[in-house]
Amino acid sequence: MIDYQPLIQRWQHGELECWAQQLQAQIAQDFHERRYGNLPKWMQALAQLPEIKASSIDLQQDTIRVGSRSDLGPGQAQQLQTALRSMHPWRKGPFDLFGVHIDTEWRSDWKWNRLAPAVAPLPGRRVLDVGCGSGYHCWRMLGAGAAEVIGIDPSPLFVIQFWALQHYIQRPDIWVLPLGIEHLPGKLEAFDTVFSMGVLYHRRSPIDHLMELRDSLRAGGELVLETLVIEGNSNACLVPSGRYARMSNVWFIPSCDQLANWLGKIGLKNIELVDVTVTRCEEQRSTEWMKFQSLSDFLDPADSSKSIEGYPAPRRAIFTATK
Repeated sequence: MIDYQPLIQRWQHGELECWAQQLQAQIAQDFHERRYGNLPKWMQALAQLPEIKASSIDLQQDTIRVGSRSDLGPGQAQQLQTALRSMHPWRKGPFDLFGVHIDTEWRSDWKWNRLAPAVAPLPGRRVLDVGCGSGYHCWRMLGAGAAEVIGIDPSPLFVIQFWALQHYIQRPDIWVLPLGIEHLPGKLEAFDTVFSMGVLYHRRSPIDHLMELRDSLRAGGELVLETLVIEGNSNACLVPSGRYARMSNVWFIPSCDQLANWLGKIGLKNIELVDVTVTRCEEQRSTEWMKFQSLSDFLDPADSSKSIEGYPAPRRAIFTATK
């Protein structure tokens, strides 16, 4: 059902051979029920997906679409709904599988539409998406022409969600691995484009994370970085004393000028600020597919320009830079 052997074999003789030699052991160590007690339940949901042949696949629109309702046989609509809802919560999307619309917490297409015009054209490029979640942006990268897309995310539920789509799309040039960036071999220098979106502020050492991203790029490759920022000069950086927007694992939120300095400090060139956007509740919200609290619960109810803790409300910037 989930088989990484084709990828390992694909990489056996090439610049990713060093990673291929480690990959099976890495996955076995990090993707098992001793570590994640809900993994058997999610794997069972994956196994219960009905067998359906998709009449069409569209990876280039805001909603990733697989097939249509007319592809379904008797009883398959309910079977599909039940299996997909067992993979709750769905955070990145949206998706439409055979007429089942998965309205995810994030309108991830909004982020894609902000960054896509500024990214170096993806046709023919090998791409890495760090912290990819369910793989929504990975599918968009593939739809934009990337030759190979590798997503990594340590959260097993998101990996299962990716495989739910891959069950029907069945593309050999896209993979989501249940790993973090620390699992990449050092100085890999094998990717033409590396995306890190919504990860930097979760890292205790942001400079080390940026260096890991840099070292995964080949010479001339492009980094696409999206992260929380604050307003301020080149010395401004917020270090929350406790939680930030109810998140406990937020460490550093720099200003745009500070972040540009960090990127230059590690030797990246052609640093460009592509976009700065205050996150709106229409972009991140609770839905039938993500029923937990979301952005509106994380803001000060009397002043939406502040988080519930009194910090500036989430503001996100997108940078590009080259190695």
